[in-house]
Amino acid sequence: MLLHELAHARSGDKGNISDITVIVYDARDFPFLRGLVTAERVQRHFSAFLEGGEGDVRRYELPHLGALKFVLEGALDGGVTRSLSLDTHGKCLGSLLLAMDIGDVLGPDPGSGPAPESSGTSTSHGTRR
Repeated sequence: MLLHELAHARSGDKGNISDITVIVYDARDFPFLRGLVTAERVQRHFSAFLEGGEGDVRRYELPHLGALKFVLEGALDGGVTRSLSLDTHGKCLGSLLLAMDIGDVLGPDPGSGPAPESSGTSTSHGTRR
């Protein structure tokens, strides 16, 4: 499962720092998001973009919003006025994070009966809704 199946994202910048906020579509999915999308995992996911491959990534939790905010130091090749990259503001980084594979984490709701037989196609957390 890709992260975009559970959440959407907003991203912004300040100098050479990018921030990405990932917000779940359904509040019931926030515990999964919190457990799976760690600062370390995001740092590995963005290692090609971070200065030296190991720029600092910090995570802030916003549980009442069902959101996680990631601050990526050294992610914008110097920042808007210093970078020659096409995306100097880092707006595509939110989409790049949503493409992260988080594995198959959602099963059927307890008490909803047996899981349906797999037809070989997947749905956006279809066994949960």
